[in-house]
Amino acid sequence: MKHLKALLLVAIFTIGLGGVANAQKTAHINTDKLLSEMPETKALKSELEKLQKTYRSDIESMFKQLEAKVKKYEAEGKSQTQETNQKRAIEVQKDRQKIGQAEQAMNQEMSKKYQEKTAPILKKAEEAIKAVAAAKGIVYVFDAAPGKGLIVFEKGEDIYNAVKAKLGF
Repeated sequence: MKHLKALLLVAIFTIGLGGVANAQKTAHINTDKLLSEMPETKALKSELEKLQKTYRSDIESMFKQLEAKVKKYEAEGKSQTQETNQKRAIEVQKDRQKIGQAEQAMNQEMSKKYQEKTAPILKKAEEAIKAVAAAKGIVYVFDAAPGKGLIVFEKGEDIYNAVKAKLGF
């Protein structure tokens, strides 16, 4: 019976040491911060802002033309026939629809451009994170960005600066 207890204690102790020896090295990184500071992301933001300004100016021009048309039609409304006023109302409605379609097209184009340009940036960041993790022997890297699920990370290894150096900024 004593041998059984001793054997059981040795087995438990051996399994416990095996678990410690196989502990996986982990780290964390705030990907939101990394992505926002990448030069490619800053260039993308600038490009999208420029594109949006172009679209906005076109839409504002269309809107100003519509406003001028509405003022003109309102001023002439009493001197026109009911049929002419109805045609003008339909014309104004069509112009409003064109402005709405232009805004929709702008939003779709901006979204498409963002998706196209973001994919390579994300891939580059992911490859840098993987390279740093491999170089440091890290098995798991958690995302420490707010809302990403990692709650406690003060004591883990933060690989942000190493990844930033790997990316060259």
